[in-house]
Order: sequence, then C-alpha cells, then structure tokens
Amino acid sequence: MSAFRLLTAATLLAASPAAAQVSPERLSADVKTLASDSFEGRAPGTPGETKTIAWLIAQFKAMKAQPGGPNGSWTQPVPLVHTRMGAGTVRAGDTALVQGRDVYLSTVRGVDRVAIANAPMVFVGYGVSAPERGWDDFKGRDLKGKVAVFLVNDPDFEAVAGDDAKGKFGDRRMTYYGRWTYKYEEAARRGAVGALIVHDTAGAGYGWNTVTAPAGENYDIVRKDPESRVMLQGWLEGGAATRLFAASGLDLAALRKAARRSDFRPVALKQAFTTDLPVKHDTAVSQNVLAKLPGTKHADEIVMFGAHWDAYGIGAPDAQGRTIRPGANDDGLGVAGVLELARNFAKAPRTDRSLVFALWSGEERGLLGSETYAVNPVYPAAKTVANLTLDILQTAGPAKDVMLVGAGQNSLEDMLGDAAKAQGRVVTPEALPERGLFYRADHFSVARRGVPTLLLMAISGAPDLVKGGRTAGQAWLDGYMKCYHQTCDAWGADWDLRGAAQDVDLFKTIGTKLANSRSWPEWRNGSEFKSVRAETVGERK
Repeated sequence: MSAFRLLTAATLLAASPAAAQVSPERLSADVKTLASDSFEGRAPGTPGETKTIAWLIAQFKAMKAQPGGPNGSWTQPVPLVHTRMGAGTVRAGDTALVQGRDVYLSTVRGVDRVAIANAPMVFVGYGVSAPERGWDDFKGRDLKGKVAVFLVNDPDFEAVAGDDAKGKFGDRRMTYYGRWTYKYEEAARRGAVGALIVHDTAGAGYGWNTVTAPAGENYDIVRKDPESRVMLQGWLEGGAATRLFAASGLDLAALRKAARRSDFRPVALKQAFTTDLPVKHDTAVSQNVLAKLPGTKHADEIVMFGAHWDAYGIGAPDAQGRTIRPGANDDGLGVAGVLELARNFAKAPRTDRSLVFALWSGEERGLLGSETYAVNPVYPAAKTVANLTLDILQTAGPAKDVMLVGAGQNSLEDMLGDAAKAQGRVVTPEALPERGLFYRADHFSVARRGVPTLLLMAISGAPDLVKGGRTAGQAWLDGYMKCYHQTCDAWGADWDLRGAAQDVDLFKTIGTKLANSRSWPEWRNGSEFKSVRAETVGERK
C-alpha cells in the first residue's frame, strides 16, 4: 500500500454517511429546469445554448463562486464548425444506400457539398497502426482518394485462443484504437477521402438508433488545417455491410476473423463509392462555463469537477411527435451534480487548493469543449491535481455499489474505494470495458495531457440497488439505454435520486481530501498517460 493510499484512508474512513449534504431534491429541480422544453435540448450554437449559459452563470453567482474562465470571465469560447448534411445520392457500385437505414453519413468540413465520384473502397480490418504493440493493419496500402472501411473496436475484441490479436489490446477492455474517433483520424492521416465503420451493437456499445441520433448534424473545432479531418465519415449498418461485401464476393464474417491475424492485409471491394450530398455549414462560438473557489494556501493547484451541459437539441419527430432531445440524465444530471458540489463547497471553509467547476460544451459532438480547454488550458495540466467527471447517474434509488470506469488507470480509484466504504458501499468495476467508456467522456481530454481522472458513469454496468439488487439495476439500465440520446431522456417525477446523491457525495469526499492535502494522484504502471504526467513532474512541489 502506497503512502498516498495510507494518507487518504485515515481521513476517509472517519467520514460518516450521515454527513451527506448533496440534496436529491435539488438535483431533481436543476435537471427539471435544464431538460425543460424552453432549453430546446441545449445544442451548441443555438438559442438553447444562450439560455443554458445564462442560467448556469446565474447559479454560480447565487452561490458566490468566482468566474473561472480566461481573463476573469465566466466562459471560455469554443469556436465550432457546424454542419448539417442533406439528402442526396449515396451509392456503392449500382446499389443505392439509404441514409439512416443502410448508412449514416456526416462531415466536419465546412464545405457546400460532399461529392465523391467512384472512389475505390478498401476494407482495412480494425484500421489499427500500433507499432508499440507490433500491429499494423495497413501494410503500406495507399488510401489516398479512397474510402476506408473499418471494423469497430479493437483487433482482440472478438479474439479467441490462437488468434494473433489475443491479449494485445487488453482483451475485452477497449483501447483508444477501438474508438471511432481514432479510426476517422487515422483515415485522414492516410489521405482517405472517406471513412466508414461497420456497426455492430456489441462492438460499438450502442445500437443503430444511437448512431443515427444526430440526424446528419456534426460539429468540430475550427481548425487551421481542416484537411486533417476526413471529408466524409460515417457508419455502415451491419446487415447492409454484409450485403455490400457479398456483392464483392467477400464474406464479412470470414474477414472479421482474418482481421484478428497479424498478417492481415487490406482488401479491395469491387464497388466504388459515390456520393453527392448538400451540406449546410456555419461557424458558431459556443462556450464552456468555468467557476472557481480559490484556495487559501496553494491557489495555483487545481482540483477540477466537470460535466457537459450540451445535449442533442431538436431533431426529427419521434412516434409521439416529440422533437426535443432534452438530455435530462445525459448530462443534465451530471451538471446538477457539479452545481451541488459547488454549492456545498461554497458553504464550507475554503480549501487549501483551488476548486474549479467546469461545465463543457460539445461533448456529444466529440468532446469538443473539453478538448478546446485541453488545447488552451486556463489552469496548467501540470498543476491540475485531478479531474472528477460526472456523466450520467442512475435514477433508481440507493445502491450498494458504485461503478468504476477504467479500473487500473490511477490511484484515484483507491480514494473512491475508501469513500465508498465510508458510505457502506463497495466499488464494482465496469461490466462492459469493451465499450471504451473511459475514452468517451470529457475527462479523457485532460487525461491525454496527463491529468489523473475519475469518471462516474452509470451506464458502465447494472447497479446493485438496495431495493431489488442487480436484477432491478439491470432493468433500470435496459430501460435507460432505450432513451439514450433520444427524446425520452427526459426528467421524471418518479426519479429516485438518493443513489445519484450518494455518488456526488463520493466526489465531495474525494475532492475535499485532495484539496486539503499535498498529495498528487499518480497513474498506474501500464497506463498510457503515465509518461505524459512524468514529463511535468518538476512543476509540482
């Protein structure tokens, strides 16, 4: 046991569950407001954002927090390219592909049209180039001007004994190579004009309805080099992909197995890919909201709490005619949690280190607000003690456990275990590490810069509920996932937020301890972020 662990345990074990101050009622009231129709689904660059930002700042002002943004402001600008792809031609060879049914396409380029004429299609397996793991799916294949077709997740996602990929990418635990963001970036680096990922629910971690939820809309940071992003990106529906490969005389199931071998080489499809799609585009400046409570002794050292305020805005009508996707749990409830933390800390004696409360824009569009911050940090990553992120909490009542996303990454999970024990709870590792949740929330933007992070995300597994156990927890999770990114992710009067309040209280305990100590959490050996943090060790006392 490390000295850091001993230090935290002594204080945390003395904590009492009865000392909880996070209010389930206040959490509910804040979500009810944020998820109301008047906020229009909180999409970046819309009137819904304007109202959201004003309301969030008003909450921080009411608790007498200070502006935490650049130059004493409440906000940090997030310049975005906003695109909306219209209907048009999508064809593979002679086969027409229907947008939303067979294929889902978008672009992050600020262009008027995406016109691709007879581009060769090349299947690149999992599309991984990882020399440190002895893996290269490309084998020097030229992708310039071509459409690259990828499998989702890592080469060892479905690997069995005897496959070369077995164990090279953490077995079922997804690495960054498995994320769609990596695959699009790799396609762009290799000059591809388009990148399509074959969808399957198990590998992606979500269904086709989640893929199509943005309805052709996309966002990106305004970049000096827009060519660093692929022109056309999207997904092939699993059944459509199987038929498309069969039309080229290829067996997709057999190619999946071949892609688990180190000698896999890209395979050309017979069909050429053609699109002619109109694009509406504009630029918008969204905003991150940042508030702080300055520390009394080490104000330049930061403990950060974060959540994202954005949701999916207004989209196509559902079966009931609803068009607003309110994002009540994702991540209105996380925002409510951060606000409750700020209120509680504002009422308490000031901590030695400073506390920063970050509410990010653009998470649903690819972690764009937190990435903007990470590229242009208001507080240096070297002096940021930790980032504690809330992104989806369960609404089914008290739980016997709390889910840990990304087990084995850093020493903050020891603190989580101690804090949970003080509540009479235990830590349960995420049930489906192959979904790569650790790489899908805003903490990842700062983790890549070396900041130790901890994420609470309720969809990482079924909670062991006090009432009904894990069976009831699975029923809650299954029900919520049907509403993930949909119009039915709405506030409910029947929510029981006592469990969510427990989880927010865990962050209050951990944050208090970090903010009143001289300890610096550390990445574990084997974490891809340990070496990044080590580069700045001289900047920490």
